[in-house]
Amino acid sequence: MLSITTIAIVFGVVFLAELPDKTALAGLLLGTRYRASYVFAGVAAAFLLHVVLAVAAGSVLTLLPQRLVQAVVGVLFLAGAAVLLFRKGGDDEEEKAPEPTGQSFWKVSGAGFALILAAEFGDLTQIMTANLAARYDDPLSVGIGAVLALWAVAGIGILGGRTLMKYVPVRLITRIAAAVMVALAVFSLYEAVTG
Repeated sequence: MLSITTIAIVFGVVFLAELPDKTALAGLLLGTRYRASYVFAGVAAAFLLHVVLAVAAGSVLTLLPQRLVQAVVGVLFLAGAAVLLFRKGGDDEEEKAPEPTGQSFWKVSGAGFALILAAEFGDLTQIMTANLAARYDDPLSVGIGAVLALWAVAGIGILGGRTLMKYVPVRLITRIAAAVMVALAVFSLYEAVTG
């Protein structure tokens, strides 16, 4: 059964964590070179695949004892917050995209797909999505929230990321995402201790 609350929480957490990520910048670069709809199709397909893998991994975690899962999820959220706050060069990183030789749909969307598939594998938001799937034990709601968040960030990056970054500092977005992750970590660790 779908939970609008879970979808909204997952959307917010994943959106904030992905917005300052290098793949949003890579989407922006691809979007300035090629037709936005072609880029988005490839990027969206790669994000969908990543979310399916993350939700499957998180669902496996639900088979473990609940206290252990909450403790692991709490520690991973803390680690994710630390990665956001202490990574070096994260604001300025740019991912090199494979260069499509033509403007065909398959070449451009394939380049976007390959870029996100490689850059996001094992990325913070994929790990976070697995954590959220384990935390909420609602794979469909978590998957929908994560996919919509990643697609929204991709759309913003492709269509207008440069303008957004002029008005909203990347550091602020990063700090908000880290604060949300710390709050989720504290809550998960509290539940692990209190059972």
